[in-house]
Amino acid sequence: MSRAFLDTSAAYALLVASDANHEPAAAAFERLRASGAALVTTSYVLIETYALLGRRVGGKAVRAFRDDLGPLLDVTWVDEGLHDRGLDLVLDRGDAGLSLVDAVSFLAMRDEGIDEAFTFDRHFEEEGFALP
Repeated sequence: MSRAFLDTSAAYALLVASDANHEPAAAAFERLRASGAALVTTSYVLIETYALLGRRVGGKAVRAFRDDLGPLLDVTWVDEGLHDRGLDLVLDRGDAGLSLVDAVSFLAMRDEGIDEAFTFDRHFEEEGFALP
């Protein structure tokens, strides 16, 4: 079974009909589901997505994410080691604009052998991951 990493940008676009990437997100999601791909994410992406949805859309969107999309996700819970490795990557990159959430995502994807990212964040493609 193939696996794809779900990033905040795709989760947000999938759940928010007014987002500019909503239709491409819905189409990519359907392709991934039709292919039987498992969706993987990290606890940091969950936190970032909950915060973004709550701030921009409200609690109903947070609930929809948790109740509708959450059960479809295989979550990697970030521990101290992964957090520290992510922070090291951010610090090594200097002023490249890499967030800790993205750095941890890249490391988790590499650790788990995932090469496809369901995202609209250019950093994943720049990092060498395929986009659906």
